[in-house]
Amino acid sequence: MSEYAIEVENLVKKYGDFEAVKGISFKVKRGEIFAFLGPNGAGKTTTVHVLTTLLKPTSGKAFVAGHDVVAEPNEVRKKIGIVFQDPSLDRELTAYENMYIHGRIYGLGGSELREKIEKLLKFVELWDFRDRQVKTFSGGMRRRLELARSLLHEPEVLFLDEPTIGLDPQTRAHIWDYIRVMKEEHNMTIFLTTHYMDEAEMLADRIAIMDHGKIIAEGTAEELKKLVGNDVVYLKLEGPEEIKCLKADFIRGCKLLPDGRVALDVENAAEALPRLFELAKERGVKILEVTYHRPTLNDVFLHLTGREIRDEGGEQRFPMPFKRR
Repeated sequence: MSEYAIEVENLVKKYGDFEAVKGISFKVKRGEIFAFLGPNGAGKTTTVHVLTTLLKPTSGKAFVAGHDVVAEPNEVRKKIGIVFQDPSLDRELTAYENMYIHGRIYGLGGSELREKIEKLLKFVELWDFRDRQVKTFSGGMRRRLELARSLLHEPEVLFLDEPTIGLDPQTRAHIWDYIRVMKEEHNMTIFLTTHYMDEAEMLADRIAIMDHGKIIAEGTAEELKKLVGNDVVYLKLEGPEEIKCLKADFIRGCKLLPDGRVALDVENAAEALPRLFELAKERGVKILEVTYHRPTLNDVFLHLTGREIRDEGGEQRFPMPFKRR
C-alpha cells in the first residue's frame, strides 16, 4: 500500500479556452490534513471536483486511495467522503432522514445503519434534533450534519471544500474541533480547501498555496512563513543610541526606525525575547516597550503574488456535469 492517499501529476482542467487548473502536481500522505489555501477562483474547488470524480481532467493523472479517478471512479467513490462548499442537504427532510437515505445509498441498513446514525449525530451534537426538518437548522447545524453524513460509510479520504465559509467564529471553532477528532481517532486523510489563513494554519499538517490555477508554494505553515523572512522584534529603548548595545549572535539584523524604535530581525521571536531582556540587563539598557511581528500566511501570499488573499474577487463558477433538483 502506498504511503500516499492522494497522488496528482500534471493535472489540467480546461473549460473551453479557460484553464482553471494549470498542470499541478502534489501528494497527500495517509493520515494527514492537507490544505489548499488560496483566494476564490484559484482553482481549489475545481481540483476537488476532479479528485472526487465529479469532473474529468483535461489531462494529467490523479489517484485517490490507490485508484485512478478516471479509470476507476466507482472505486474512488467508495473510499471518499465529501462536504461540498454549497449546501447539499434536503431541507424538507429531517436530520435523521438525510442520514438514513445517504447510508442506504452506500449499501448500509438495519441495526448497523441505525447505530452509525446515532453515533455520528451524537458526535456532532445533533442527536436531540434528529427529528427536526433541516430547513429549521442554523448554518452551523447544517454544516455539522453534512460532516456527520460524510462519515457514515467510514471513508479513507474526506474532502472538505470551504467547510466553515459563512459561519460565525464560535461555530468555526467547533467545526475545527470535529475535524481534529476525526483525524486523531480514525487516522483519516483530510483534504481541505479554504481561503481562511487561520483555518489552514490551525488545522493543516501541510499547506499548498494556490493562485490562478497553479500551486505557488507548498510546505508546513512554518516552512511557508520562512519564505518571507525572520520574525521582527520592536523595542522602545530609553535612548535610541543604545541600539549599538544590543548586538548578539541570535540577532540577524538591527536598525533604528523613524519613530525611534529599534527593529531586530530574529529567527524565533518567542525564543529571542527572554534572551533580549537578559542581554539588556547585562549591558544596562532599559527597555520601555516591546512588541513583535511574526510573518503570517497572508504575508507569504503577498510576498509571492504582490497582493493579499482577501483582495481577490468573487469565485468563478462553472457548470457541473449533473442537474440539481
